Amino acid sequence: MANDKDPITCHVLDTSVGKPAKGIRVKLEGGHAPLKTFESLTDDDGRVKAWLPYSNIHSSGDVPTYTLEDVLSEVNDNSTWTLRFDTGSYFGEANTFFPEVLVTFTVLKGQHYHVPLLLSPYSYSTYRGS
Repeated sequence: MANDKDPITCHVLDTSVGKPAKGIRVKLEGGHAPLKTFESLTDDDGRVKAWLPYSNIHSSGDVPTYTLEDVLSEVNDNSTWTLRFDTGSYFGEANTFFPEVLVTFTVLKGQHYHVPLLLSPYSYSTYRGS
């Protein structure tokens, strides 16, 4: 059976309502220079299981076609990655103290990382999940 999850996943729970946070835009950036950026939206269960290469409207040329596994396979030892959660769009800019939550962590080659985010308009907490 094939693994349907990328090596880095995340899960957002809205603790103010006790439910998964659906539809949060999340960016993932890391690897070796130049850093690679991926993006996704949390699903109905508040999870990101797969990432797409990020291409902004100001980029010129071909759409990036690399995968997260491609980027991680080029890393020989460890690398630093950042998850960027667009919490302002989720709660509404005027309704949260944290319009964006950044979580930076170290990735060791060959391991899976699951990063849960427990979120409310005025606080957040995170940890390394399984």
